[in-house]
Amino acid sequence: MTTASNTRKTIAAALLTASTFGSAVSHAADKPTVILVHGAFAESSSWNGVAARLIDQGYPVVAAANPLRGVANDAKYVSTLIEQTAGPIVLVGHSYGGSVITNAVNGSEKVKALVYVAAFAPTAGESAATLAGKFPGGTLGPTLAEPVQLSDGNQDLYIQQDKFAEQFASDVAPAEAALMAATQRPITAAALNEESRHSAWDYVPSWFVYGTGDKNIPEAALKFMADRAGSKKTVSIPGASHVVMTSHPDEVVALITEAAEATAQ
Repeated sequence: MTTASNTRKTIAAALLTASTFGSAVSHAADKPTVILVHGAFAESSSWNGVAARLIDQGYPVVAAANPLRGVANDAKYVSTLIEQTAGPIVLVGHSYGGSVITNAVNGSEKVKALVYVAAFAPTAGESAATLAGKFPGGTLGPTLAEPVQLSDGNQDLYIQQDKFAEQFASDVAPAEAALMAATQRPITAAALNEESRHSAWDYVPSWFVYGTGDKNIPEAALKFMADRAGSKKTVSIPGASHVVMTSHPDEVVALITEAAEATAQ
């Protein structure tokens, strides 16, 4: 068999795999697809507890790999997932991922609900940094490591590993928090300061869940955003950290499924 023939077969197999994945994601009975978008200093596996429970309930789930490069850039990536997913969608964002989903809807009629999990819900002209500093109580700044200088002039930000658990995941088991610290994904400084262009919660119903022990986004800021967005239901979990989806997956799943069922009626 020629090299060219082998190449064609490899490409065909890859396309078949992609097509099969798309079919699996786009259809599961009459349930909407849940797209989960992680935030800064996290990664897709931070949704594992939530994703497992949703899958057990028959929901198709995609835990997106948020690039964390910039709001417009990251929203465009998630918009592509929305376009390529058939049927209704519940879009879920954590932390900075809330800014991303707020901009990713882009008028799509597929998105039936937005769920903000300890997340930013900016209006046009607001950045994550602006909202985080709107109310006192956030302690992220002093825990950040020395920025990594990038070739394009930007900076990548990380949380110091020895401060990660206390700042980000205080109610997560120490061993798991240590792994989260080691595998954290950096965000650019520009992304946190980039202004939102849209506010999808103006026309898509929204639900909010967060913990009162959040040290990245002050509780007052989270409540302010939920109230401003006209949240259909807001769940405040006493003492829960910023990664409430990791430490309290049952409560987060309950809200996601409530949103899914409400928009299906």
